[in-house]
Amino acid sequence: MAALSATIPTNTGTITAGAAVAATDTIAQSVMGSRGAYLRINNGNASSDVITISDSGLTPAGNALATGTISDTITTGQAQIYYIRNEQVNSSTGLVTITHSVQTTVTYELWPVGI
Repeated sequence: MAALSATIPTNTGTITAGAAVAATDTIAQSVMGSRGAYLRINNGNASSDVITISDSGLTPAGNALATGTISDTITTGQAQIYYIRNEQVNSSTGLVTITHSVQTTVTYELWPVGI
């Protein structure tokens, strides 16, 4: 399991090449901004990357979500950007968990929102 690091953009621009993913990654609430974070996954692998993102959040009525995960497939040579809300953080661990079906040449970038 790898803890993802956030890149904080600046007014003059911030260069980021992305970093390698692991089979299971985590985002600590402490690296997210006050309004969450954007997570970009870039798939340079020859296979699609099937990912799941945990969502320990609640419905507007305060009930636990039915599925508890967000699932998506990122095809070869494509990138996807996800908005990770602070409400998705598991209150007992302080983490959002992301799993990947492939890792080689798959990279991520994480940007906090509302810092």
